[in-house]
Amino acid sequence: MRIDKLLANTGYGSRKDVKKLLKTGSVRIDGETVKDGKVHVNPDRQEVTVAGVAVEYKPFVYLMLNKPKGVISATEDGQHKTVIDLLQPEDARYEPFPVGRLDKDTEGLLLLTNDGQFSHALMSPKRHVAKTYLAEVEGEVTEADVSHFHEGVELEDGYVTKPAHLVILERGSHSNVSLTITEGKYHQVKRMFAAVGKRVTALERIAIGPLQLDQQLKRGAYRELTEAEYEQLLGQEKKSS
Repeated sequence: MRIDKLLANTGYGSRKDVKKLLKTGSVRIDGETVKDGKVHVNPDRQEVTVAGVAVEYKPFVYLMLNKPKGVISATEDGQHKTVIDLLQPEDARYEPFPVGRLDKDTEGLLLLTNDGQFSHALMSPKRHVAKTYLAEVEGEVTEADVSHFHEGVELEDGYVTKPAHLVILERGSHSNVSLTITEGKYHQVKRMFAAVGKRVTALERIAIGPLQLDQQLKRGAYRELTEAEYEQLLGQEKKSS
């Protein structure tokens, strides 16, 4: 890749800033001074330094976000705040996108990445990656509902969901439940409860597969996935390219 793009992607400012930086003669590739931004470099095989400090390059970024309500799962929108708007410039420059989606009024675990293969592996229907939610439900959730969800619920359009694991945490005129599903139909959790005559009033995703939402993350906060978390999700070592 071009040296100016590499430097811009690793936090050395805009292309204009990088151009000025190159003119100072402080950028080197394998010890050789470089002033032309068009020069190509292989960051996996060559060492790039700025004022003697090695430049750390990573092609992909993997972020865990605790999504708040009122924010949409999109990269841009003319009317609403997006999850990308929650990122710091040093992370937004990697141009990450949401892995799947959470509804505007749904909170909790959302992954962001610029790695298309990673996203596809998690969202592919063939993988049946489980997603676990905590929900507040208007109406008393019963053991009959638990059995119904386990067998599969017929939605209003005739689609029958795959078996889901429903756990009643607190029951009453308003119930608190945990629900694990292995598919991601549009508004699926809300539609499943609507099919049994109940209404979801609050929804939070707390897990994707084995990955749990970091309880230290406040709403709207995020962090990079650890190596172990990445391996948990895909069952393979993280690749740098």
